[in-house]
Amino acid sequence: MEIAGQLSHSRDVRTYREIFALPEFRVLFLARCVTTTAVATGSLALGATTYAGTGSPVLTALAMFGGPLITLLGSATVLSVSDTMGPRRASTIMPAAYVVAFAVQALPDLAWGWRFVILALPHLVGSATSGATMRLLHEIVPADGFVLGRASLNIAAGVMQVAGYGLGGLLLVWFSPTVLFLIAAGSAAAATLILRFGIRERAGVTSGKGVVERTREVNRALLGSPVTRPLYLAMWVPNGLIVGCEALFVPYAGQSSAGYLFAATAAGMLLGDVVVGRFVPPAHRDRLAGPLRLLLAAPYLGFWLAPAPAVAVVLGFVASAGYAASLLWQERLVGVTGAAIRGQAFGLCSTGTMVGQAVGAGLGGVLAVPLGAPHAMGLLAVLSLAVSVALTPGLRRSAPGHDRQGSSALMSGF
Repeated sequence: MEIAGQLSHSRDVRTYREIFALPEFRVLFLARCVTTTAVATGSLALGATTYAGTGSPVLTALAMFGGPLITLLGSATVLSVSDTMGPRRASTIMPAAYVVAFAVQALPDLAWGWRFVILALPHLVGSATSGATMRLLHEIVPADGFVLGRASLNIAAGVMQVAGYGLGGLLLVWFSPTVLFLIAAGSAAAATLILRFGIRERAGVTSGKGVVERTREVNRALLGSPVTRPLYLAMWVPNGLIVGCEALFVPYAGQSSAGYLFAATAAGMLLGDVVVGRFVPPAHRDRLAGPLRLLLAAPYLGFWLAPAPAVAVVLGFVASAGYAASLLWQERLVGVTGAAIRGQAFGLCSTGTMVGQAVGAGLGGVLAVPLGAPHAMGLLAVLSLAVSVALTPGLRRSAPGHDRQGSSALMSGF
């Protein structure tokens, strides 16, 4: 098994055929598909149950999409488990937690207040191990294949999320939410078994420090480093502001046309991931990061003029290809962090991304009240561009070949 793993890392992986030829990557991809479908189906069931019990759109939205906010607590205290625990074991904990949570949610007479308590379980557990999957990906694929592998997992998550919500919507026509919870629990159990028996374990990092102490120390180092801090900000802030634009699609275009805008942006993001991950040679990838981060925001400047829905769809499609810049920032993050802290580095990235999106969406709503949706979207685009430009000097410190003095602690680990 060890020899096979070493051989896989000696190969160039630049096509989908080559990356899916790696047995453990196929397992990781399948597990991501099954887990995403389970979470989407279970979230829809929870939303339907909460709305039926409370009649509150706010509580329903929190039930379906508020869970990731819980990861802030875990990321500040126990995120180092992503490194100190073996990555296979760490990766199986979250789907296993979903098995328990969805099985309990299936109880038909459970009070909605308890449903919120149960909702916290998998997200709190996941916040401790959220970087383990990316750590596994780095172990499974060679360095040149990381972007393609990450893009493939992104595509799997996006497609299966749509499929999960679509399947759940159809099932709700004939079955109760209880049945959906049981289906979601079964799917999460399948994902747990797929990872357990399809991935070989790697050793965790030995640390003489407690989990909370190590988590805080590594977080301070990552956020305090002049090398990694600009990378995190580049992945969190400009993207979050553009998510704020997307959060205004309904007030901008109305319910009938907003769906086209959401579909167009999803398609644009998919296209960007495919092109950057599959067709851009590794030697030329990094130089695209700057143009892509500007592309993400620039088309939204056109919303100042309140374009017709057909034009808005094109602008949203083109802009969303710029999300692929995050793939390149993540590739840099691999290059500037040591193996001993890589799981926590990616877990912190994931938490910050979700928080940035939530803040961006909230800011978009606040700005739209006095400015209206078109001008609010244009202003968010200006802010996104301004932040991207301001981060340019700092991002040079993480560029390939740059002399990164003072980052030895990040490279060697803790």
